[in-house]
Amino acid sequence: MIAALIALPYGLAMASLMGLPPVLGLFTSLLTAPITAILGRNPVLIGGTASATVPFIALAVKSQGIGGAAKVSIVASVFMMAFCVLRFGRHISKVPQAVVSGFSCGIGAMMVISQLRIMFGIASPMDASSANMIGQLFNVLEHLGESRMAPLVLGMLVLAGAFASARFSSKAPAPLIGVGVAVIASQFFGFHEKEVGSLPLTIPDFAGFAWTPSDVYKVVPSALALAFVTSVNLLITSRVVEHFRGRHKHLKGGDADAELGAYGIANVCAGMFGAPMSVGIPARSLANVRCGGTTRLSNFLHAVFIFGFISLGGRYVSHIPIPALAGVTAYVGICLLEWGTWHRLPKMRRVDAAAFLSTAIAVLVVNAVAAVALGCSIYGLHWLYVRFNSPLTLQTPSMGVSE
Repeated sequence: MIAALIALPYGLAMASLMGLPPVLGLFTSLLTAPITAILGRNPVLIGGTASATVPFIALAVKSQGIGGAAKVSIVASVFMMAFCVLRFGRHISKVPQAVVSGFSCGIGAMMVISQLRIMFGIASPMDASSANMIGQLFNVLEHLGESRMAPLVLGMLVLAGAFASARFSSKAPAPLIGVGVAVIASQFFGFHEKEVGSLPLTIPDFAGFAWTPSDVYKVVPSALALAFVTSVNLLITSRVVEHFRGRHKHLKGGDADAELGAYGIANVCAGMFGAPMSVGIPARSLANVRCGGTTRLSNFLHAVFIFGFISLGGRYVSHIPIPALAGVTAYVGICLLEWGTWHRLPKMRRVDAAAFLSTAIAVLVVNAVAAVALGCSIYGLHWLYVRFNSPLTLQTPSMGVSE
């Protein structure tokens, strides 16, 4: 139930950030949870709409609408199943932790920057799917004179409520509490901001799209990058959850491969409806473990509770202001900024620090896949340097003669 409460505002916010109908962010969990619960290797890993997939799906939606999201998600899912068959999962799970941390930090900064326009109420159009987030940041700063008070108040109330509740109890659904505070304030002060709108309970229509020859070089490369990033996040999250449960061994090769196959199958089902891909979500998974979840049933019930919340409280959810969802996205982004890694940065090995910083910056300046490739390449260059530039120590064999 706690995992479902966390999923509610987060799923709506992520889908909205991608340019999709917010309800599709929840349908991702509804459609994929039963499959991953049955086929997945980690019984307490909870999946759902994730921030790591935002740049890829947002770009597809911008160019081809919901059909574009369906295309890139389905092709990426097929790649994930191919990774399973080719046994790539055991290798993907070994991506250096510094690269993963840098990627998380970059995605977190991207989420915060992408929501500034909504939180400040700036009406000027901006390219929300642009890869260069630094450009977006400067664009927001240039238009700060257009800011409005109401959306800023709502966004800040979400942040304040979420951080306060998280500090009080790690088991509390912090984003949902922050949204509740913002909704109450909106009603009390009479703010009239754009709302989420109705959340239909019916299964969404199949996403219609046509495959064109140009999609071979437009969709396939992006889908391959999305599959790689999704696979890395999924396996790293599974590793973190197992560590939290007290199991400090790395994933077995077969389990890592099977996990990719399970999520690949599940995401094909979600992609047919244009819903975002499902990835292992640390916040929901760790909340599941904290609250005593130990079996596959916890994953399945998380989807059941989401359905119950929509069916019983859909009319309340539909009145959530969009700036409040922007506050949720910003809250999650701030939590992803890897504060512990920044504190350890002066004590880290130079190669680890360089990989972390370059990955984080590349996410903001270029794109997600280039960032991961850059971070991993630093380790490759370091290995080559050590391999060919280490001084050779020549040892003279002892002749057994004493002076």
